[in-house]
Amino acid sequence: MASCSIPCSSQLQFHSISFRKNFAFNSHGSHGSLAFASRLKQQKAITCNSTASKQQFEIVYDPDERINKLADEVDRDAPLSRLTLFSPCKINVFLRITKKREDGYHDLASLFHVISLGDTIKFSLSPSKKDRLSTNVSGVPLDDRNLIIKALNLYRKKTGSDKFFWIHLDKKVPTGAGLGGGSSNAATALWAANQFSGCLATEKDLQEWSGEIGSDIPFFFSDGAAFCTGRGEIVQNLPPPVPLDVPMVLIKPQEACSTAEVYKRLRLDQTSKVDPLSLLDKITKNGISQDVCINDLEPPAFEVLPSLKRLKQRIISASRGEFDAVFMSGSGSTIVGIGSPDPPGFIYDDEEFRDVFLAEANFLTREPNKWYQEPASSSACSPPSEHPESSSAR
Repeated sequence: MASCSIPCSSQLQFHSISFRKNFAFNSHGSHGSLAFASRLKQQKAITCNSTASKQQFEIVYDPDERINKLADEVDRDAPLSRLTLFSPCKINVFLRITKKREDGYHDLASLFHVISLGDTIKFSLSPSKKDRLSTNVSGVPLDDRNLIIKALNLYRKKTGSDKFFWIHLDKKVPTGAGLGGGSSNAATALWAANQFSGCLATEKDLQEWSGEIGSDIPFFFSDGAAFCTGRGEIVQNLPPPVPLDVPMVLIKPQEACSTAEVYKRLRLDQTSKVDPLSLLDKITKNGISQDVCINDLEPPAFEVLPSLKRLKQRIISASRGEFDAVFMSGSGSTIVGIGSPDPPGFIYDDEEFRDVFLAEANFLTREPNKWYQEPASSSACSPPSEHPESSSAR
């Protein structure tokens, strides 16, 4: 807040201006503009001379109040001005890498499924012509390196929309985890931008456009379960192949796996030769079991992070059949245990694992023409890691 004291009389001679705080804020459109910063760089004094008795009063300028007033005007003028959405992550129940493409990427065939662990994103229309992103964890880029900002820029490019946003990301999904948290954030931002703009685009449009900024993003425009091929951007919607109430636990060590490094170490001659469609058929008929949860990225990921291989093996041996399957999701470093929400006791007892991320989850789908809804019981057991999210398959 800025203020100045003015002795005043009937004859006023204004010589200078003094504020305690400089403030610069630009607003475009019908709200006019504020350009105080250049005027307020030097403090001066207002002097009022009077031959009569003098009185003093204080002029107060409150920049926060001005911003709030601008936001209130936006709220009044827009049919939709605020929106809070759940941004769930995913697991790969199986992940086959089928070939390397001429463009340097790899073709995959995978059963993707949304799960109940996710972030919360709050969107508000901005009175300025710039997006502003904040978050609850450090290490997440807040500029156009972030997939949320990339998604909003993409939407404006494709539709001609002139809407900008204030966004707050409440992060619960760990990054560098193979859970597609950043990709989900981008899909959620595209959905939100479309709602604010009166649905200028169809869901199919959003799904197709999203592949331009990340391979996993199109999947989140499915109903929650899909057989994905190509780089991951070719999405075949599926009815849920397993019951949604099947419990699982997610265990992620502090160390993250670099997606690029994992793909760099991938050797196609050492990948599984099982037909992905036969894996999908077996899961649909018999449910999830260890033999169908094949992830061709596990061997190279375990080379990048040998401790991850030891963690998976120890979970399997310690669980004594408690889990239907234990496997790595995506390019790592999350290990998923299907069939129980409880991690083995050594995760709590061994000092080596005191910093791991733990969360219980279930499978999740969404209703037509609605975004994903957070289950009431969904909760993470420990805070997310603080590493930038890698966004797409190599």
